[in-house]
Amino acid sequence: MKLLFKLAIKNLTGAGLRTWLNVIVLSFSFLIIIWHKGLLNGWDRQARNDMVNWETGTGQFWQSSYDPFDPFSLTDAHSKIPSVFDTLITKGEIAPVLITQGTIYPRGRIQSILIKGISSAQRVLKLPGELFLKSNDDLPVLIGSKMARDNGLKTGDVTTIRWRDVHGTFDANEMKVIGIFDTNVPSVDAGQIWVPLDRLQKMMGMPGEATILVCGNFDTNGRTPEGWKFKSSEELLKTVTDIIKMKSAGGIVLYIILMSLAMLAIFDTQVLSIFRRQKEIGTYIALGMTRSQVVGLFTLEGSLNSVLAALLAAVYGIPLLALQATKGMSFAGTAKSYGLVVADKIFPVYSLGLVATTIILIMLTTTIVSYLPSRRIAKMKPTEALRGKLQ
Repeated sequence: MKLLFKLAIKNLTGAGLRTWLNVIVLSFSFLIIIWHKGLLNGWDRQARNDMVNWETGTGQFWQSSYDPFDPFSLTDAHSKIPSVFDTLITKGEIAPVLITQGTIYPRGRIQSILIKGISSAQRVLKLPGELFLKSNDDLPVLIGSKMARDNGLKTGDVTTIRWRDVHGTFDANEMKVIGIFDTNVPSVDAGQIWVPLDRLQKMMGMPGEATILVCGNFDTNGRTPEGWKFKSSEELLKTVTDIIKMKSAGGIVLYIILMSLAMLAIFDTQVLSIFRRQKEIGTYIALGMTRSQVVGLFTLEGSLNSVLAALLAAVYGIPLLALQATKGMSFAGTAKSYGLVVADKIFPVYSLGLVATTIILIMLTTTIVSYLPSRRIAKMKPTEALRGKLQ
């Protein structure tokens, strides 16, 4: 085996430019596959963290009638907050949220919105509810940057808001924007405003009621009060999970194209090498090497291309990937307009498992592609090989 390895190294280095062209193409495949997968891993981590911090918490209790995809369910989606959670709510470890529909009239236009009430004492979500405590206005509201931009609102603006209470009576008031927050989660920003929970309960005639209860870092112990249903973090993050899976599946097409180009180059190189080195093959067999050893030699030569490619990719790839993992990749907020949870900068995540898996996969594929044309050597006769003729 040691002899075969030395011969393979000597033959590769002797091939010169042909070897390095294969190695460079294969190293690009290494780098792009690891970069693309690392970018998706970084997006997945960022999106999950942002959704947990801004919207889902570690889980939620939904009022049994609540359906976020059916706005008509909001009419009945409210119940008394279970008393078993009073202590946790007081500590800020559960954030009750009351949700209803409403209409605002910014700059003389009509805009349908969701009105969401949240306690200023909650510590589960990153919403700046503490601003409510600093306001003396009758109806202070918080809005996201996208909501402010779409409706031409800014801090200090006053506009009319209309809603329908629990008895079906329409009412209206003047609301004042006391703060604008910036978030990567469009589902807590677009088309909605946030008001103090007790104020919204009073407006709606729903004292002590809520639509959902957002949980912090505590164990629910499987407690689900009657009239409520529990949604785990994985259920709430399913949308993000599905998007990442879809993008990963799309990335497989890119991987296949890159690998096909690299493998085609190696396959053609192996075929040409066997054709041009017939006398050398005959010499090996005449000197006592078995056909299987000669096949192994050529297969080893082909597979060593992936080893050299991995080393080359490490030389220029590690600095490039490390730089991007530190500086991030800018999306300039363009994806937010599509409702995706994407930060202005995504920081790729490159795990040891990702790098090891990519290297093993490419090495295995290269070995198989190198072996396929090498099988023809087993059919060669030493005398004809020495004369440079193939059967």
